[in-house]
Amino acid sequence: MYTAHPDRYADMPYRRTGRSGLKLPALSLGLWHNFGPDRPVETQRAILRRAFDLGITHFDLANNYGPPPGAAESALGAFLKSDFKAYRDELVISTKAGYLMWPGPYGEWGSRKYVLSSLDQSLSRMGLDYVDVFYSHRPDPETPLEETMGALHSAVQQGKALYVGVSNYSAEQTREAARILGELGTPLLIHQPRYSMLDRRPETEGLLDALDELQVGSIVFSPLEQGLLTGRYLDGIPEDSRAASDSPFLSSDAVTEELVGRLRALNTIAESRGQSLAQLALAWVLRGGRVTSALVGASSARQIEDSVGALDRLDFADEELARIDAVING
Repeated sequence: MYTAHPDRYADMPYRRTGRSGLKLPALSLGLWHNFGPDRPVETQRAILRRAFDLGITHFDLANNYGPPPGAAESALGAFLKSDFKAYRDELVISTKAGYLMWPGPYGEWGSRKYVLSSLDQSLSRMGLDYVDVFYSHRPDPETPLEETMGALHSAVQQGKALYVGVSNYSAEQTREAARILGELGTPLLIHQPRYSMLDRRPETEGLLDALDELQVGSIVFSPLEQGLLTGRYLDGIPEDSRAASDSPFLSSDAVTEELVGRLRALNTIAESRGQSLAQLALAWVLRGGRVTSALVGASSARQIEDSVGALDRLDFADEELARIDAVING
């Protein structure tokens, strides 16, 4: 029988999400890659328990997480029943709908039929009556935004979600989504964009400015850039790495000598701050408070511990930020 650590809230900072009453931990756990049947159940259990014991109260999923799609939600459902049933009200659980889940014209994108059917399936897999946050995972170019946002609003009205969010939406699309949801009476709580030291599009394309203006929270995915910012690639491509397998998310061609040189330079900056490269990368996205939470994945409990270590130092001197920019911009 699992009993959570009594001091789990002692050190984790919690940040208010936009103008809502919901606070999220500075680090949240994403269940994207490591919660399918190809990973040992005991390793999955150890990751979830260690995360919660360290104050990570937010578990983030999507209908297609696994692999295969749906596996992560099913795995979490089993752990919620066996380990976390007594702690459900201390947890923030989110899921998403938008990518391919079943064959035919109603199995992906943003139609009302797909979005609400997907949510029902997600709740069934997790054994839940509701999720805390339900996202539109990507904008649908062929479905009116009013329909997709209307489906999110219905999820709240039906008691199947407490809050709603969007992911992978542009600044302009986010503004329009927020307007539609506001008129319906269900505020846009949060946006989940990709953001890291190596991918600054939320800055350069105005998304962070839009979120500030709208008073909408943000939770960023891939802050470690598919593992590039974990230190694993400082000597090239490890045999057991994502790039070595030519994953669709990180190809070996992307890991150039120039990139490795930049990673080494960033690692030198991290060492000067007493941090690992991964800790530097997480601290960087959380700097200044514009980002509500950073999503981290983990293949072991030890990785969770290393990530939480980033929170010991979130401050940056102007000179450090300038050095990082110099490395990134060449």
